[in-house]
Amino acid sequence: MAMKIRLARGGSKKRPFYRIVAADSRMPRDGRYIEKLGTYNPLLPKDSEERVKMDMERVQHWLNEGAQPTDRVSRFLEAAGVIEKKERANMKKAEPGKKAIERAEEKAAKAAAAAEAPAEEEAPAEEAVVEETAAADTPAEEEKTE
Repeated sequence: MAMKIRLARGGSKKRPFYRIVAADSRMPRDGRYIEKLGTYNPLLPKDSEERVKMDMERVQHWLNEGAQPTDRVSRFLEAAGVIEKKERANMKKAEPGKKAIERAEEKAAKAAAAAEAPAEEEAPAEEAVVEETAAADTPAEEEKTE
């Protein structure tokens, strides 16, 4: 019989409360279980001692019997120091998909093209403005000196 240490949901709608149970892996999530090992209340603050309660002796017993904890329960056990911490790496989670990459490349290309076109048009206009101001400064200086 394949045993799991997992969460069984209780509580009402939008008010979850979980029992940490040892159950046969073939049983439904909230169905029959062999032993209740603790509780988990996600509505309490993370630093609260009442958030996760476990009977460590019984948890250790079921781990020695070969029960496999689920991911969430294994995190609780790691925090309690019962099992050693596993390496979890989901490197691809933060990467954008193919379509998003294509859209970003197109947007960057359009922005680069738009930046080049006005820069070429503005350069001659700036030179003309500089020439006009230089021409205007010259007669004014001559008048001041006279």
